[in-house]
Formats: sequence, C-alpha cells, structure tokens
Amino acid sequence: MMPRRWLLLVAVAALLAAFFLLDLGRYLNLELLRSQQAVLRGWYEAQPLATAAAFFLLYVAIATLSLPAAWIVTVAAGAIFGLLVGTVIVSFASSIGATLAFLGSRYLFRDAVQARFHERLAAVNRGIERDGALYLFTLRLVPLLPFFAVNLLMGLTPIRTGTFYLASQIGMLLHTTAYVYAGTQIAQLRSVRDVFSPGLLLAFAAIGVLPLIARKAIDRLQARRVYAGWPRPARFDRNLVVIGAGSAGLVAAYIAAAVRARVTLVEKHRMGGDCLNTGCVPSKALIRTSRLLASMRQARALGLRRAEADFDFGEVMERVQRVVARIEPHDSVARYSALGVECVQGEATIRSPWSVEVRAADGTPRTLTTRGIVIAAGARPLVPPIPGLEEAGYLTSDTVWNLRTLPARLLVLGGGPIGCELAQAFARFGAKVVQVEKLPRLMTREDPEVSAFVAERFRAEGIEVLVGHEAKRFERVYGGEKVLVAECEGREVRIAFDRVLVALGRVANTAGYGLETLGIPVSAAQRIEVDEFMATRFPNIYACGDVASPYQFTHVASHTAWYAAVNALFGSFRRYRADFDVIPWATFTDPEVARVGLNESEAKAKGIAYEVTRYGIDDLDRAIADGAAHGFVKVLTMPGKDTILGATIVGEQAGELIGEFVTAMRHDIGLNRILGTIHVYPTLAEANKYVAGNWKRARVTCGQWTVLEAFQAWRRGETGVAALLGRLPALFSDKRRAYEDAALDKA
Repeated sequence: MMPRRWLLLVAVAALLAAFFLLDLGRYLNLELLRSQQAVLRGWYEAQPLATAAAFFLLYVAIATLSLPAAWIVTVAAGAIFGLLVGTVIVSFASSIGATLAFLGSRYLFRDAVQARFHERLAAVNRGIERDGALYLFTLRLVPLLPFFAVNLLMGLTPIRTGTFYLASQIGMLLHTTAYVYAGTQIAQLRSVRDVFSPGLLLAFAAIGVLPLIARKAIDRLQARRVYAGWPRPARFDRNLVVIGAGSAGLVAAYIAAAVRARVTLVEKHRMGGDCLNTGCVPSKALIRTSRLLASMRQARALGLRRAEADFDFGEVMERVQRVVARIEPHDSVARYSALGVECVQGEATIRSPWSVEVRAADGTPRTLTTRGIVIAAGARPLVPPIPGLEEAGYLTSDTVWNLRTLPARLLVLGGGPIGCELAQAFARFGAKVVQVEKLPRLMTREDPEVSAFVAERFRAEGIEVLVGHEAKRFERVYGGEKVLVAECEGREVRIAFDRVLVALGRVANTAGYGLETLGIPVSAAQRIEVDEFMATRFPNIYACGDVASPYQFTHVASHTAWYAAVNALFGSFRRYRADFDVIPWATFTDPEVARVGLNESEAKAKGIAYEVTRYGIDDLDRAIADGAAHGFVKVLTMPGKDTILGATIVGEQAGELIGEFVTAMRHDIGLNRILGTIHVYPTLAEANKYVAGNWKRARVTCGQWTVLEAFQAWRRGETGVAALLGRLPALFSDKRRAYEDAALDKA
C-alpha cells in the first residue's frame, strides 16, 4: 500500500478510535436530543444558515466515517429544521458522505481486492457494469445490508462515482423522509404516552412499508420496460410451455403436471434428449461391456488360468441400443401424457414473451399462448473448424453409436470426460486408439495427480496419449490414408487413422427458436444469460439444463429444471435462487474419477486456505480382495477444522462413493461425523471412513501422544513422571522429524 494510502487509513482509524474512546456517542441519543431540542431549535431560529451549514458538515463527517449514529442525526434534523428543510439537508449530506466513504474504500482497498479475488469477482463486476445502478437503488430502498456496508463494498466494484451518488440520493430519499418526519413528531412529545401518537406510529410504519412498496413499483416499471411493445394476451392456453424434452425439459414438465398446471412439452427430435439417446445411457452400456473384457484379461491375477470372450462389435452396439430401448419408456410420450403433460413433436419458436409457435413435421403451424416458458434446448457436440475435418468423415458422441464395425485405428480428439471414457472403451474392444489433447494433460478440471493416474492407466492399456498436441489439419496421403497433422512444441506430428472421434466438449443450442427476436442475450460462453432464479431478461421466460447451466451434467440439468419450473409457475408469489454450492460429478473411466467441491488446483487458484488428507485405496481390504487396489481418496478441509471443502476419489466405484461426501457437504457434516459412522465391512465405502481417520490422527500432536503414554504407564502402576521423562528424547526426535517433513513438503 502506498504511503499516502497508509496515511489516510491511519487518519480514518484515529478518528474512529477517538469517537469510541472519548465516548462521543453519548451526545447522539434520543434523550439528549429531547432535552436539548429547544436550544438547538433556538440556534436555528437565531442563525439559520450557520446552524444548517454546521449540521450539514457534521452529518457528512458521520456518514463518511460510517459512524453508528446517522439515524439519530437524521431524526434530529426533523426535530430542528422541520420536514422540508431537514429532508433537503440530510438527503444531500448523506449522499455526499456516502460517496466520500465509497471513494475512500475504492482508493484504499479496491485494487488489492480486485487483484487477489479477480476470478471470483468477475461475475460480480459484469453484473455491476450491466445493472449496477438498479442493484444499488434496490439496496437503498430495501437495505439488505446496512447503508455504511453498502458504501464500503460498492467502492470495491467498478460502478461509476456519478452513478453511485445519484442512485444513493434517490434510493435513500424515502428512508430519509420517513426518519426526518419521525423527528418532527419526536419534537412534539410531551409525555411517554405521546410516543404512541398516530403520527409517530405512521412515521415508523412508513420506514418499513414504503421501501417495500417502492420495490414493488420498481419491479412493475422494470417489467413494463422489458415487455414494452409485446401485447399481453387477455387469457392463456397454457400455464407453461417447455421447449426440449431432455433431462431438464422432462423434469420441468413433470413438476408442472404434478401441481396440476396445464403444460405442453415440445421436442423436435427424440424424447429423453442426449442423455438417453446419445450420452449417459449408451456410453455406460458400452463401458460395462468393455470393463467385462478388461476383467477377463485380468483372469490370471484372480486365480483363473484363462478367460476368453468371443464377441462381435456390431452385436455389442446392438446391445447398447437394447439398453436404450429398455429405459426409453421412462421418458416416453405415453408416460408423460399419462402424467398430464401434452407432448408435441415439432419445432418450437418463441414469437413473443407469451406465445410459442410449434411447427409440426408436415409444416403445419400452431401457436400456443402461455404464462410461462421454460427453455431446455440442451447442447450439441462442439466441432471446431479444423481444415480437412469434414472430408475426414468425423464421428461425435451423437453419431458414434451408429458404428457396427470396430475401427482398426481410432483417433480421439479431446482429453475431457467424453474423450477419455470412449477412448478407453474402444481400446478395450481392440481398436488401436490415439488420444490427442492440446493442453498439457488429460482431464484438466481435475488435479494433476489425477490426470497422471488416468494417463498412466491408459498407456498401460495400449492407448497412445499425446498431450500438448494441437490439431492443425487433416490430410489424405498417397493411397487415400487419412492423417492428422498436429503441432507439438513447434514441430509437426503426423498421425494416421481410420476414423476420428471429435470429443472437444459441447456447446449450448441457442439458435433457431426465437432468442434473437426477443433480444434474449447469450453469454460469451454461448449460454443463455440467466439470473440467480434461472430467469432470462423476461421474468416469465426461464432457461435450464445445458443451455444455461455452467455445469453440463444430467443431474445438474434436473436440478436447475426444478428452479426454472417452480419459479415460472409460482414466481409471482415466491421465487427460489438456484443453488450451485455442492455439485458432484464423475468420469466413468477405469479407474473412475469423482469429485465434489474444491480440488487443490482450484483452491490454490482462488487463494483459499486448506489442508489435505489422503487415503490410499491400495490399503483397503475390499479393494485388495476385488483386485482393484488402486487409487486414492483426497479430502480438502478448512485449516484446523473438519469442515469439508471438497473431495476427490479415484478408484473402483468412485461415482458411488462420492455420495457420502456430497451429503456431508450439503448438510455441514464434518469428517468427525463420518469417522463416527459405522461402515459395513468389507466394503469400498470404508475408504471414506479411513480418510477421516487419517485426518483425525494428523490432529494429534507428539505431546498429546506422550501424555497418553505417560497416563497409561501410570495406570500400570509405573511412575507417570518417570515415564514422561523417559519419553522426552523420543518426543523431541519426533518433533524434529515432523519439522523436517514439513520443510520437505513445502519445498
């Protein structure tokens, strides 16, 4: 911090210290105001300008220093100057003082706070730049935070000074007027009984009620501005229209039907969306068969001389489709129609905030009016514009299920969850798989040790993992062979293949159904912009699932759909903020990788202090018996506490085991509670208890062990002091080793 900033900070601290140490607050209370009211009023009548100016400066100083006396001084203004003059003085003095406090906070702290927490404040900064004036105005009307806290916190944001001043002066005017009026009534008190006079009760009622009325008025004005130019129907055909019948759309429609709303679900392709038809279900069915093959190849390690499988890849893929077909009734038109949902096959286009046009396959249009709309349009595979890719005839996670012949050489572009799962599965069926990732490691959302663990397993199974390789172009060489030209450390690498699978993530479907017509914005990440209630810029249009959520998982799609549907149906009475605090996920490679909350990489990037506790699954009895003794459990906790910040599990059935940590984090259960919970023996779930045990043991100091040893010696009849003294050399040796280990870890 610069010297001038230090001087300013010291000066402010000195003034605050003087206020509290000298107990100056005793001069700012109702009793003193009542007793000195006549004197103060006399000063004003004798010297109106000087008294008003002195009061004005006093108020500015109190507001600037954020002293806890502003409200009584506001009341005093009414008692001394009356309603009109008092309101004018306080309105300008409070706004100027708030702005000075705002500027002081900005000068002293903003640069440091923004530099340290830039990533976490990015979304806040964007919101302030977009709607800062309205947000501040709302805080002034309905003070969720004390006014002084608003001044200081807003100084850390990029809101403009002029905007802050105007929003503050206008927003605080209602409160100011109410408090000043209360002061005029206090000036008329003659006895305790007068405290309950109608005028004073009205003043204090206004302090609480007027901001709420103003907030409602703002909401109405904002809604009228958003809906300007869009005629509202006199009546509606539907309570809700849901666009998209994937995981999010199905949940939204189900909720609407469950509360007896009239709901229409529109889907232009297949019910169930990506998860059922091209994502979670078929991929897990394929992985199941590939794991069986891998287990059979480990037969000798399990005591069998030989185990072989005769399979046809086409039959394996047919089995995948049978699994899809068996689950399909869960998401079918018949089931949802029976629940009360009108299911419509066709393309939906939002024509207005209250109408959706549905065009059937034969081109017949049909327009539905609706009170609410939920957009659950999902996402599609991202296909980059790499030269020659179209000519190479690429596959994606949507089209790979059409294969009936195993590619001899499969090139997988992408090292994320989809690419890793399918690369390992195809390799286990016998394809020669080359996986290309332009980043330095696979699965970059996980910790480096997790990436290394998975990559080592992949290479052991024959997968050629090429990280740090960026795909540049596709070519056909002599004889028609397909080749990828990739760049690695400035040199070109040529990779021959038969089929290429593009697994570079997914991009939200935001075009083709009317967002542009309504001016609903899309973020830089190509997702529909929604607020904390999953609402778009129109309060009756919501978006959920992959099209709006930052987490593209089926379970998160269902999670956001609940908020979107409930808020769309009941938002006029109560709305619920979407909760993304505890989001788990899993990658179903072998070993599986599952996580919830923070990992080490994220904690370091965000500057969050943490402690790490590990347990190696190679030590777990059940894992040894199953021939799955590999992997680990890693838990991040708050320093000195058992509060869980995040957990990562690498190993057999990690996706199942992570559930205990999800529950623990969701309900604020610490490692002590997990340690005290009985787990069935022998199970893989014991790993969660053992990592909690490791955490507990690490909290016991050498000195505590020594005291326990001395106590037990005393219980055996030995001299406790002698036993303790005899243990001291070992104690100091243990401490020395602990310090050496800590130094090595830090290095």
